[in-house]
Amino acid sequence: MEATFFNSEIFKYVVLPLIIFSTRICDVTLDTLRIIYVSRGIKILAASIGFIEVLIWLFAITQIFRNLANPLCYVAYAGGFAMGNFIGILIEERMAIGTVVIRIITQKDATELIELLKNEGYGVTHMDAQGSLGPVKIIFTIVKRKDIDHVLEIISSCNPLAFYTIEDVRSVRKGVFPIAKGINR
Repeated sequence: MEATFFNSEIFKYVVLPLIIFSTRICDVTLDTLRIIYVSRGIKILAASIGFIEVLIWLFAITQIFRNLANPLCYVAYAGGFAMGNFIGILIEERMAIGTVVIRIITQKDATELIELLKNEGYGVTHMDAQGSLGPVKIIFTIVKRKDIDHVLEIISSCNPLAFYTIEDVRSVRKGVFPIAKGINR
């Protein structure tokens, strides 16, 4: 009876594509996380995830090669890849590992913004500069990724028209970071 199920049309056109789709989601999600850990220099975790990722991929690709005549397997493989990327990015955003530099450029007086950032415990470096439309203030602050939204709220409250960029930082040595307060920070 068991062998009959594995040879049935339901298994071939429903269950097998779902298995391939699911395993591909897992493998690509792990790939996304592994890349993050590699870029952050977390070697052992990246290598461990890579090992599991390849085992899952081998299982999925083996099923594809065993069922070359089934186009639903191809669609499931591609769909799992797309969904795995999506889920991996969502997980990465929620994990918020690492630090970023937020660069703020404003033509408006930045005294209030600088003071608010300092009062919240963020390190701030600022300088006067010349933009294409005249004098500007450039403000740099290095923050934990989980604090990005909080810093952006501060920027928006002081100067909603300020231009800012956010870039990942590979490593940080020393610096001024706020002491974690409550669950949100």
